[in-house]
Amino acid sequence: MTRKKVVVALGHRALGTTLPEQKEAVKASAKVLADLVEAGADIVITHSNAPQIGMIHTAMNEFGKVHPAYTAVPMSVCSAMSQGYIGYDIQNALRAELLRRGIYKPVSTILTQVTVDPYDDAFHEPIKVIGRTLTKEEAENEEKKGNYVTKTENGYRRIVAAPLPEKIIEIDAIKALSDAGQIVIAAGGGGIPVLEQDEELTGASAVIEKDLISGKLACLLDADELLILTSVENASVNYHSETEKQLGRVSVSELKAYMEEGHFEDNTMLPKIQASIEFVEGKPGRTAVITSIGKAKEGYLEKTGTVITA
Repeated sequence: MTRKKVVVALGHRALGTTLPEQKEAVKASAKVLADLVEAGADIVITHSNAPQIGMIHTAMNEFGKVHPAYTAVPMSVCSAMSQGYIGYDIQNALRAELLRRGIYKPVSTILTQVTVDPYDDAFHEPIKVIGRTLTKEEAENEEKKGNYVTKTENGYRRIVAAPLPEKIIEIDAIKALSDAGQIVIAAGGGGIPVLEQDEELTGASAVIEKDLISGKLACLLDADELLILTSVENASVNYHSETEKQLGRVSVSELKAYMEEGHFEDNTMLPKIQASIEFVEGKPGRTAVITSIGKAKEGYLEKTGTVITA
């Protein structure tokens, strides 16, 4: 069997929201990932973290309110915490599932930092909503600290920037483990956003789009396939309309045309399309697949999903 190196990007459905939900969700996801291993994929796993980082951010802020001697926890630290506990659940669930199938493969989580440009326009136009609903007074206090908030139906929420990823700091460690035959969980939640200042790395108040870093990681690892698992079996044009059309096998040029026509939503499908295009264009012979987690194996085998080629 010819094995392929595959970067697998897990969406929210693969993880759940609360701690008990996550425990159950990763057990189901581990079966899907083990199916891929059995089918011939050497996998590197990335994952989302939106509900988890929001929960951590809220919990740490509430703790700080009750215990004023403790300082507020930066977004970068919340991101690191989310990588650690999500990775912990995935690696243990996947290890157990592989052992049940008679497969021994070490599974490791790498806390992954990703540099961003401090002059990225995204810092002036934050879009990612995090944390709990705030009162007007709390929102005003956040703004006094220099943070951004937005009005919602029930009150106010804090919003942070989503700058483009640049360098993956731990890429050499990820490569070494993957090349040694291990399964690696890396760049969780898009990676911990950091600013490079001489020899120092300083956490940035931001989040990075998970799909974009998945595409970049796949390029740096020279993967054969980028497999993005989401809530739908196929990407579509004219989504949620009478003329909706699911996309099967599609070329990069066709996708670019659809993208120009505005068929993909900014914070959902568009980053998946952008990551897929960047990866496939990077080297001849690469394939990207967008499909649901329940169809992961069929997508990997290019039997379903939106299959993107040059």
